[in-house]
Amino acid sequence: MPAWLIPALKAVLPHLGTIVSTAAPVFTKKSADAAAGQASLLQQQVTELQAAASRNDAHIKELAAQIQRTVEAFDKGLSVAERRQQPMRTLCIVTTVLSLASLGIALFVLLVR
Repeated sequence: MPAWLIPALKAVLPHLGTIVSTAAPVFTKKSADAAAGQASLLQQQVTELQAAASRNDAHIKELAAQIQRTVEAFDKGLSVAERRQQPMRTLCIVTTVLSLASLGIALFVLLVR
């Protein structure tokens, strides 16, 4: 077994109960006497679905805002990285030109001799 798996399991296992209870279905289940109160059960299920949809809407809006902040941070980091990279790119071009010039001079000296 990989060495990293045991600490990961130790970190997750205490929270497993809350994860399962959160992921469990929260909607009303049909019972044996559901035929008698089918209209009220249907209304209760519609209400629960509407509440779940509104919660999902709020979570989606929050997630969209977090994604937007993340993308803005990436854009800012990218612009900083590009500004830092520009002098290095210029230096690389200058050294390449100088090395090609020195290689040309060395070949010229060898051929003239």
